[in-house]
Amino acid sequence: MTAATKVTLDTNILIYAIDSSEGSKHTLASKLLLRAAIARQPLMLQSLNEFSAVVRKKRLMPLTTLKKIIDYHRSAFTLEPPIVEDLLDALQANEDHKLPLWDALLWATARRSGCQIIFSEDFQDGRELGGVHFVNPFKLTRSELQNLAF
Repeated sequence: MTAATKVTLDTNILIYAIDSSEGSKHTLASKLLLRAAIARQPLMLQSLNEFSAVVRKKRLMPLTTLKKIIDYHRSAFTLEPPIVEDLLDALQANEDHKLPLWDALLWATARRSGCQIIFSEDFQDGRELGGVHFVNPFKLTRSELQNLAF
């Protein structure tokens, strides 16, 4: 990928970034989150919504801490909410490519936002759809990780 590569992070990366019990996944997710923030990469509002839902459901932190994290993400990233066209594209991707609807909505919003990569543990690693590559960062080699330009 080129230096102009736009990336976004799926919910699982955001969760691993706060969960130190996840060892190497926590370390890598934290580094990806920081790199993406420094590069002012887009973050799909859906990922932040899902992150908040998981944190609240599992009681991973107090509400005041969660609100501070949301404020950080709001200032560090360009938050991209879905629009109606994203939903329509997601429905088509769900039909044509059998993507689960919420994953398809994340993909459609990321694609409209100009992202070439979605970092996620949940999507089919290595798959490309509509110019967006699904990359599981936990399967990359150290060299591949170092060569990521964003």
